[in-house]
Amino acid sequence: MGNLLLSPQASAHPHGWIDLSVRVITDDQGAVSGLHQTWRMDPFYSLVVFEELQQVDNASLEEGLDQLGKEIRDNLAKQHYMTEVRINNERQGLGEVSEYTAMERDGRLIFMFILPLESPQSLADATLTYQVFDPTYYLEVVHEEEGGQPRDNALMLHGEPACELAILPADPDPERVMQAALLDKDESGEPGLGRYFAETGQVDCR
Repeated sequence: MGNLLLSPQASAHPHGWIDLSVRVITDDQGAVSGLHQTWRMDPFYSLVVFEELQQVDNASLEEGLDQLGKEIRDNLAKQHYMTEVRINNERQGLGEVSEYTAMERDGRLIFMFILPLESPQSLADATLTYQVFDPTYYLEVVHEEEGGQPRDNALMLHGEPACELAILPADPDPERVMQAALLDKDESGEPGLGRYFAETGQVDCR
């Protein structure tokens, strides 16, 4: 089932989407230690997953979700958790995810996890940016929105620093859009194609 999320043989037409919200975690000194991410899978994908879980003999939905959470975490670990974090445009190393959970809420599959940085980094006079994307563009990742605009709580800062938060829309080159549109359903997007369609979360503490 883990393969269902993040199939390596993916096309450049998104087969589903993830609604994303991020809480940037900082300590008392204003150093960022990680990103608390919440992924809300689209209704159709969620339905398929829940139906599969219910077909497992002698297992409760809760047990199935625990196992699914571990599978998703393990799959994501191979892909750097589909997340790139930069501070002042310098890419940051990521740690291993040990805190995560999968749950059902209002018919949607929710996956929550804390993605630690390899080492905490000061945000004093710095700008942190992140992108979350499926490299193959099999799943489109967009921040939680309402009325076509990202929600205020789609990006939050947990901790002390006074910083400006913004979610910058994707601005793909028209040629990339054409490339993606021309691929057949059985064709894979070039590795990294999803990057060009990813929103950027920005925490500006300068």
